[in-house]
Amino acid sequence: MPSWTAADLPSFAGRRVIVTGANSGLGLHTARELDRAGASVVLAVRNLDKGQDAATTMTGDVQVRRLDLQDLASVRAFAEETDSVDVLINNAGIMAVPYAQTVDGFESQIGTNHLGHFALTNLLLPKITDRVVTVPSMMHLLGTISCADLNWKARPYSAWLAYGQSKLANLLFTSELQRRLRAAGSPVRAVAAHPGYSATNLQGQTGNATGDVFWKAANRVATDAAFGARQTLYAASADVPGDSFIGPRFGQLGPTGPSPRSPLARNTRTASRLWELSAQLTGTEFRI
Repeated sequence: MPSWTAADLPSFAGRRVIVTGANSGLGLHTARELDRAGASVVLAVRNLDKGQDAATTMTGDVQVRRLDLQDLASVRAFAEETDSVDVLINNAGIMAVPYAQTVDGFESQIGTNHLGHFALTNLLLPKITDRVVTVPSMMHLLGTISCADLNWKARPYSAWLAYGQSKLANLLFTSELQRRLRAAGSPVRAVAAHPGYSATNLQGQTGNATGDVFWKAANRVATDAAFGARQTLYAASADVPGDSFIGPRFGQLGPTGPSPRSPLARNTRTASRLWELSAQLTGTEFRI
C-alpha cells in the first residue's frame, strides 16, 4: 500500500503491545497510534516520571513499567513480570554518545541498542504471539561487526562507528531471529523498520556540543517523528514476510515499504556468530 499512513492502522483491540523507549520521539508516537487503534499498550521506559507524563496523552489501556536496557537485571525483572504480549517493539536507543559502559560492562550503544533488546526478546519470546519489531537505522551502512571486540575495549572508540555497529547488529539480530523462528516452526515473525531521518530528541543528546548544534540545525529539514513512527507501525501491523526491512522508499523520504540493507546486513555467518556471542554475554537463549 504505497500511500499507507497511521490512519490505515487496523484495529488492535484485544491485543497487547510493548514499546521500549515510549516516553518520547518515535516511541511516543508509536505508542499513541497503537493506543488510538485500541491496543493495550505497555510503555517500557527507564524514567517512570517521563513515562507517566507520556501516558497522560493517551486515553486507553496504558501501563507504564520500568525497563533499563543498560541493566540486564532490570531486563530480567521486566520479562518475569510480563504475562503475555502480542507485539514487542524494540524501539529504544541512544546515538553517537561518548564512550560509557552499561551496568554489565558493555559499551553503552551496543549494550542499549542491541544487547538489551536481544536479552529482552529472548526472555519474552515464549510469551509473544505475533511479532518482534526492531528499529535499526540507515546508519547501519556505517557499521561493521567486530565479534572480537564488540564492546570497544581494544579499538580506539568512535561514537559514530559504534552507533553504526549497533544498528547493523539490529538487522543481523532480526535475520537470525527469523531464521530460528522458521526452523522451529513458529508463526511468530521478526521484522525491522527504520524511520528515515526524523527529528527527535535523540540527535540533541550526543554529548558533543558541536555535534548537537549540527544535528539540531539538520532537524529543521528532517521529517517529523510521526513520519518515522509510521514505518514502525506498518511493520507492526502489515502482513509482511519475516525478516522484512521497512522504511521510506527513498531512504529518508517517500512512501512506506521494503527498504534496502547493506551486504554486511545480509551476511548469515556474521548473524549467527553475533547471536552466539550475544547469548553468551547476556546469558539468554532462544526458546519458544
